Amino acid sequence: MTPGSNLPLPVARVAVDVTAPVRLDVSGLLLNANGKVRSDDDFVFYNQPTGPGVSHSASAPGGGDTITVDTTAVPADIEKIVVTASLDAPGATFAGTEPTATVRGADDGSVIATFTPPRLGSETALVVMEVYRRGGAWKVRAVGQGYANGLAGIATDFGVRIEEPAAPAAPVAPPAPPAPPTGAAAQFPPPPATQPPAPAAPPAAPAAPAPGAGKINLDKGRVNLQKNQTVSLVKGGKPLLTSVKMGLGWEPAFRGKDIDLDASVIAFGVDRKKIDACFFGKLNILGHTIQHSGDNLTGEGGGDDEVITVHLGGLPPEVTGLVFTVNSFSGQKFTDVAKAYCRLLDAQTNEELVRFDLTHSEPRTGVMMAKLIRQFSGEWEMTAMGEYVDSRTVRGMVKPAGKAL
Repeated sequence: MTPGSNLPLPVARVAVDVTAPVRLDVSGLLLNANGKVRSDDDFVFYNQPTGPGVSHSASAPGGGDTITVDTTAVPADIEKIVVTASLDAPGATFAGTEPTATVRGADDGSVIATFTPPRLGSETALVVMEVYRRGGAWKVRAVGQGYANGLAGIATDFGVRIEEPAAPAAPVAPPAPPAPPTGAAAQFPPPPATQPPAPAAPPAAPAAPAPGAGKINLDKGRVNLQKNQTVSLVKGGKPLLTSVKMGLGWEPAFRGKDIDLDASVIAFGVDRKKIDACFFGKLNILGHTIQHSGDNLTGEGGGDDEVITVHLGGLPPEVTGLVFTVNSFSGQKFTDVAKAYCRLLDAQTNEELVRFDLTHSEPRTGVMMAKLIRQFSGEWEMTAMGEYVDSRTVRGMVKPAGKAL
C-alpha cells in the first residue's frame, strides 16, 4: 500500500502487525465521529491490552506487536481504530528506521496488505494505519502520519489523559498497596520498577486537553513566527476551521525598480503528492475552497501584494498540506527584494492571526514562505519556512515543497 490508499477488508477479524529493526511500542485507539476516544478505556496498549473489539499482544523477541480488531465487536459509535507506533528508546527518531505494518486475517494468518511509511525523519511516533467504517463496510487505510512528541503526543491529540508519574516524597511509613490502575491514563508510561508505590487514593485526573494543548496557539492574540517555528491554529480550545487569508507582501530593495513576484499555494495529499496549485494563471481550485486575488506586477505600495483565501472547513479531506510559495518569473533574485513577509488573517474580520517576516535573502528566484499541515486530530498547524529554491514558477516548487512537508 501507499500513503492514503485503502482496501476493503475481506474478513471480520484482522490483525495489524508492526515490525521494525528496533523495538517499538504499538497501540490502538478507538475513535468516534469527532476523532476522539470516548474515554481512556479506548486506548489499547501494552499496559491496557484489551478494549471493546480491540486487543494488543506483545511481540516475541525480534518480532512486532500486534493490534487485533474484531469488527463485529467494535461499538456502533466507533468509526475507526488507528494503529500507532512509537520508538522505545528515549530520544530516538524514525530517521533510518522503516517500520512495516502487515494486515492479515486474524484467524487464518493470510496477508491482506503491507505498508511501510516513506521518507521518515525526526518523527518519534506514527499513526501507521487505520481500520475504519465506510458505507456499512470495513476498510483499512495506509496513513504514515508522523509526530515529533512521541506516543504521548498522539494520545493527547485523540483525547487520552496523560499523567506523568510524580516524584515521590520520602515515605514516613510503608504505604498501603495501591488499587489496580484503571483506564489508559493510569500509568503512561509505566513507572520504573524501583519507584515506590503510588498512594491508594490518587487525585482525579484532569479533563482531556483541548486540541493544540501544549503548543503555541492563538489564545494570546497575534503570533509572530521565526523561521521553522509552528503555531497551532486553535483558539479557545477549538480548531480554526473558518476562512483565512494568506497575505504575501514585498517591496523592491532599490528605489524605482519594479519587482514582479508571483504568490502561489500548492495543495498536497497524505502521500506528499501534488493535488493542485493555485496561482495567477489559475485563480480558483478545489471547488473554490482556495482563491487567488490576482497578479501584482510591481510590488509597489503598502499592504499585501497578493492574497490567497483558503476555506479551511471546506477543503476536501484528501488535502492534508498547503505550501505557500513566491517566485520571480522574470528571473529577479530575492536579493532585490526587501520586507518580504506572509501573514495569516481571519477572512471575516481581517484580524491578523500569524505573521512571518523574512529576515534574510538569497540570490535565488523562489522561496517557500510557509506551510499549513492538517493534523490527524483535525486541527491545522502553520510553520514558517523561509526556504529558498532556484525556480521561477510554481511548477518548479512542487518537488521541494513536497519534500518539506
